[in-house]
Amino acid sequence: MKRLQSAFAITVSCLALWAGIAAPAAADVVKHPGTIIVHAGDIDRTDTVVSFMTDPASAGSYPELAAADGGPTLPLQIRPDGRACFVVPELKAGQSRTYNVLMIKRSEAPPDKATANQKDGAIAVKVGVNDVLVYRGEKTPLPAGFEPQYARGGYIHPLLTPAGVATTDDYPPNHKHHHGVWSPWTKTEFEGRKPDFWNMGGKTGTVEFVAFDKTWSGRVAAGFTTTHRFIDLTAKPEPKPALNETWQVDAYAVGGDKAAYHVFDFQSTQTTAGQSPLNLPKYHYGGLGLRGNRQWDGEANSQYLTSEGKNRADGNDTRARWLIQSGKVDGKAVYTAVLCSPENFRFPQPVRLHPKEPFACFAPQMLGDMAIEPGKPYVMKYRFIVGDGEPDAKLIERLWHDYASPAKVDVK
Repeated sequence: MKRLQSAFAITVSCLALWAGIAAPAAADVVKHPGTIIVHAGDIDRTDTVVSFMTDPASAGSYPELAAADGGPTLPLQIRPDGRACFVVPELKAGQSRTYNVLMIKRSEAPPDKATANQKDGAIAVKVGVNDVLVYRGEKTPLPAGFEPQYARGGYIHPLLTPAGVATTDDYPPNHKHHHGVWSPWTKTEFEGRKPDFWNMGGKTGTVEFVAFDKTWSGRVAAGFTTTHRFIDLTAKPEPKPALNETWQVDAYAVGGDKAAYHVFDFQSTQTTAGQSPLNLPKYHYGGLGLRGNRQWDGEANSQYLTSEGKNRADGNDTRARWLIQSGKVDGKAVYTAVLCSPENFRFPQPVRLHPKEPFACFAPQMLGDMAIEPGKPYVMKYRFIVGDGEPDAKLIERLWHDYASPAKVDVK
């Protein structure tokens, strides 16, 4: 923990979590290597995840944080790459709180609250006893009657609420190329050709899963990184890679076993596979896609709401900081909200809201031509809220502000 003793200011991600644990016995405390001060800024903070970099050599240790004002002791999770995170249950606007870092002597590792487990070509993410999502790496079996060109992996399905209700669909019969959460481009230009990586039925482009890179589990968060490759199938004499893509997903232990919603962060980083750019002409969809539960098919069976108060009738091709897709599954109200990072290109980004089907996407190319160029990674970041019950716009707005305007922390 040597780097905890250096003072520096960094920003932190903020979202609802459960993290309090009992204080350790004094005899178990090995050392006190540093102090962490969290500043709320001008926003009331509720259950705020603090994230910062520390010495990777600290990974595998299980430090805890003792609040100087006598609040609950909190677990501090350190990933193998040195990324550390913990949770502040509450902090009012304008306030700061100091935590002392305690290194605890343990005979065995404490149990993980959040887990990411790779098995059978997929990664299953859980928080406590609840399933959060499944990432499908290897190609998944096609439904009966589907043509072979539709087979693919490299997407997330299902997204699950804390009650275990799926809010997404996979291989819907009216759009065979749709999957729960996926991120291909539609109208493109590459070396004079026009591969379509979205509409796989045309057999001009596809996205291939390449590798499982890393997974991590812990007392605060779990996640993974994976890689994909965008393939131009029209290239001669053989298909040619156009883009390389890395996904990173971080899921957080929101609210304990009685949570009303799950939260995870999604980041895609796309780079050119060679020295040729991928041009993206103006088009009305493509990018981050979300396909809702099949029971939401039909205009009357699902609803949309954006940060600007727009709905299915008037929200398509409008810019939004967040969108909510909601409906009932087996009579139970559930929803998925997607929060757009202010760091994203052309933020606030335009959204595609399908007029009759449960499909939405953030599509910056709606505003005009763009390109992914050599040496310039294209990064998109979103936070997902997947919940039970009717969606609460005020809650989603608060969570977006936590995401977009994080608190600050000093590490000494």
